[in-house]
Amino acid sequence: MKYIKLSTSFNFGEVVSVIIASVLLPFLPETPIQLLVEGLLYDFGQLTLPFDNVDEDYLKEPRKFNIKSLKNFMLFMGPLSSAFDIIVFAILLLVFKLQDAATFQTIWFSYSIVSNLLGMHIIRTAKIPFVQSNAHKLVYFSSILLAVVGVVIPFTFLGNLIGLVPIPFEYLPVIILVPILYCFVALIAKKIYIRKYHEWI
Repeated sequence: MKYIKLSTSFNFGEVVSVIIASVLLPFLPETPIQLLVEGLLYDFGQLTLPFDNVDEDYLKEPRKFNIKSLKNFMLFMGPLSSAFDIIVFAILLLVFKLQDAATFQTIWFSYSIVSNLLGMHIIRTAKIPFVQSNAHKLVYFSSILLAVVGVVIPFTFLGNLIGLVPIPFEYLPVIILVPILYCFVALIAKKIYIRKYHEWI
């Protein structure tokens, strides 16, 4: 359920972001191959979730697969991640006045990977992550490793092969700080969701 809810909410949010950006931008926000590689990288991170620790209170009663719960989660958390994508777009376009397609695509590529892998720790538990609930070591390791890969890959031959370019230093705070801000807002959203639907994962 962690994997399914993570995937549906993040993918729904990204689809919404791509549609909005495709209308507003004079270029594609990401190319198809970049989207596929990005999805592959954070899917590798999510594949460690079968090894993850499960909160004790979640195991007190049997759980059933609930399509309505999945829909509610996707429609609640998906637009939230999309809103932060749009914040990134606005920063790049309005603050940095960025018009270079390759640089824009590269920043969003790296930002999306870091944001989704960090957001995974917010979504994996109904509690406060890192404080009240700790993930399995494999989940922590894969998140850190793949987030680093997501930032480093534009500087490599593989990154160049899929149209990415080295990220100028001044854009790195966007890739790091906006995902952290997303996590704080997602924690508040999680409390609202649990209060409304009396469930999380």
